[in-house]
Amino acid sequence: MTKPYNLEERAFQFAKEVRLFVKSLDKTISNYEDAKQVVRSSGSVGANYIEANESISKKDFVFRVKVSRKEAKESAYWLRLILETNKLSNEKECADLLNEAIELKKILSAIIEKSK
Repeated sequence: MTKPYNLEERAFQFAKEVRLFVKSLDKTISNYEDAKQVVRSSGSVGANYIEANESISKKDFVFRVKVSRKEAKESAYWLRLILETNKLSNEKECADLLNEAIELKKILSAIIEKSK
C-alpha cells in the first residue's frame, strides 16, 4: 500500500483503518474498552493536525502538533495492548497499524523539531 504524502490524508486513512480493524475483534469487555480508546485516539491524530494547519500562531501550531503526536503515541499503546492480549487472525493488520502509529509519531516529532 502506498502511503499518501499529504499528512492530513495519511492520518485520515490511519483512523479509518483502525475503525475497520476493531470491527474484527472478539467481543470481550477488555477489547470493547481498548477499541473505544484506540478509535478515539486514532481519530484525534488527524483532527489535531488539521487544527494545527489552521492555527493562528506558530506557538498554537506547535501545541496542536504536540497534541497530535501525543494521540499517535496513545494509539500505538492501545494497538500494542490489543496485539499482545489477543489471538488475532489478522495479527499482521494490527502490527501494520501499530507501525503506522509509530511512523506518524516520528513524522510529527520531526515537524515539531523543525518548527523550533
